[in-house]
Amino acid sequence: MSLLAGWETTSVHPGDSEENDGASLTGAQPIPARPSRPGLLPQCANPGCHSGWFHLFRKRSTPVFENGWTCSPECTGARVRAALEREIDGRIAVPDGHRHRVPLGLLMLEQGWITREQLRSALAAQRTAGNGRLGEWLIRRGAADELNVTRALGIQWSCPVLAHDSSVPPAVAGVVPRLFLDAFGVLPLRIAADKLLYLGFEESLDPVLALAVERMTGLRVESGVIPSSVFRTFHERALHDEFPRLQLGEAVSASAAAHMMARAVERNQPAASRLVRVHDCLWLRMILPHHGIAPVEAIRDVICSIGKIAA
Repeated sequence: MSLLAGWETTSVHPGDSEENDGASLTGAQPIPARPSRPGLLPQCANPGCHSGWFHLFRKRSTPVFENGWTCSPECTGARVRAALEREIDGRIAVPDGHRHRVPLGLLMLEQGWITREQLRSALAAQRTAGNGRLGEWLIRRGAADELNVTRALGIQWSCPVLAHDSSVPPAVAGVVPRLFLDAFGVLPLRIAADKLLYLGFEESLDPVLALAVERMTGLRVESGVIPSSVFRTFHERALHDEFPRLQLGEAVSASAAAHMMARAVERNQPAASRLVRVHDCLWLRMILPHHGIAPVEAIRDVICSIGKIAA
């Protein structure tokens, strides 16, 4: 099932000239803008550029893609294509998400938090109902409380149980596009000292998403679990926060995806932008020129499905 199922999207084909901006959503943690290259006339960041010095009247402050200014739509396209090929080829190392993990029930039994009879009873109830997680059934039957189940999940995933505040600041929630919050079940909690971002999960971590957010924002990401009741309450609230304006698309080829993203960069003329892969999607975030901290109106996201391309 496509990640974009249920969302309005634009199918992109080579040569298409129209774009759909999608819904107007605002709010996010901006990508830090990088200073221009030193010198009177900055050079184009495209290694294959042969005309950068001839674009004398082109604005040399934007567009900036992955820390480099490009002198023409052709050079922007070349830079975006190179980044897209890097992401599709999968040369970015992703932590192994399939390590063997001790089953939750056995782990809680070893910790002495439940008895064998309580485990058997919860497993039997789960099989009879045909749904629900084991931790939920242990709580329903009074065999364990939510905190111990969450602690067991933390041991299972070798991650901390994260502390949570009474609310999640909207600007922190917007560090991840709303689509990803909804699809991957993640809750950005807080940013510490402008360096460390805490991501909360309800049951299982998503190292692919965490790495993508880390690469996109430049913040070190710490993932952990939080109690289900807390997660569901704050996650529902976060989905109603403001997010950056979003454009969605589904590309039939790598060249079509590169074309769409390069056009977005050229059209928006960002002061900073970056492209990362998140599972079967490409995520482009652009920060428009601004003074001081970027307001939500200065942030643009583009998400393009690459499921068929990557297959």
